[in-house]
Amino acid sequence: MKMCLSGASSDQARAPQVSIAVIVILLALGGASSAIAQQHISKKYPAGKNVRLQLKNISGEITVESWARDEIKVSATMESPATRFAPRQTSDGLIIDVMGDNRGRAEVGNINFKVQVPASSSVDVETMRGDIHVTNVQGGTVRAHVSTEGDITLSGISASQVIASNTIGNIYFDGDFKKGGSYEFTSNRGDITLRIPGDSAFRLVAVIPSKKIELGHFWNNRFRSIGDGRKYLGDVGDGRSSVTVTNFSGAILFLRR
Repeated sequence: MKMCLSGASSDQARAPQVSIAVIVILLALGGASSAIAQQHISKKYPAGKNVRLQLKNISGEITVESWARDEIKVSATMESPATRFAPRQTSDGLIIDVMGDNRGRAEVGNINFKVQVPASSSVDVETMRGDIHVTNVQGGTVRAHVSTEGDITLSGISASQVIASNTIGNIYFDGDFKKGGSYEFTSNRGDITLRIPGDSAFRLVAVIPSKKIELGHFWNNRFRSIGDGRKYLGDVGDGRSSVTVTNFSGAILFLRR
C-alpha cells in the first residue's frame, strides 16, 4: 500500500510541472504567430541632396532623421499583412501615400515608419493618429501634422519654414529661426515648447485662451497683450522671422538654448 501511495504522490507532483510547460509553449507559439503577422520592409532610393519627402500615414509612429548619404531609406513595420503602400519616386524626392494606397480598406492597422534622408531635405509628414519625430533636418520646409492624437517632436531643425499642428498632444521644437523664415505651431490640447538660441530674432503672435505663456529670456517691454491677455504680440530683436503659436488648451513655453 505504501508503494502505491508513493507512486500516486509522484504523479501528482509532476502534473503541475506539465501544465506549466504547456502554458509556456502556448505563449511562445502565440508570440511567434504575432511576430509572423507583422511585416518588415526596408528599401533604399537614390536621391540628391535637396530632396522632398512626402508621407501620409493613417495610424502609427513616423520617425524621420538625416544621414550622410545621397539616398532615402524607408523602413516600415506593418501590423496587417493586407496593408499596402507603394512609394513613388519623383524628380525631386519620394512620395508615400498610405491613405491613397489603402482607400476603401476597412482594417489597415498601424504602420510604423523610420525614414532616413539627406540633411538638406524638405519633409512633409502627416498621420491621423500617432507620434511624429523629425531630427536634424535642414532643408527648406518641415511640416508635421497629426489630425487626431499624437505628440510632435522636431529636434535639430534649421529650416526656413516650419509648420507643426495636432489636435491632442504636445509639440516640441528645438531649432533655429532663420531670417525671413515662417514658423507656425498649433495645438488644440497639449503644451507647445520652443527651444531656440538666446540671440533669436522674431516677431511673435501668440494666441492662448488659457493665458499660460512663459517667454522667459525673450520677454521685453515691446510685447503687448490684447483680448484680456489671451493674445500676445511683440518683437524680439529685429523681428526678422515670423512666429505664430496658437494653443487652445495648454501652455506655451519658450526656452533659451
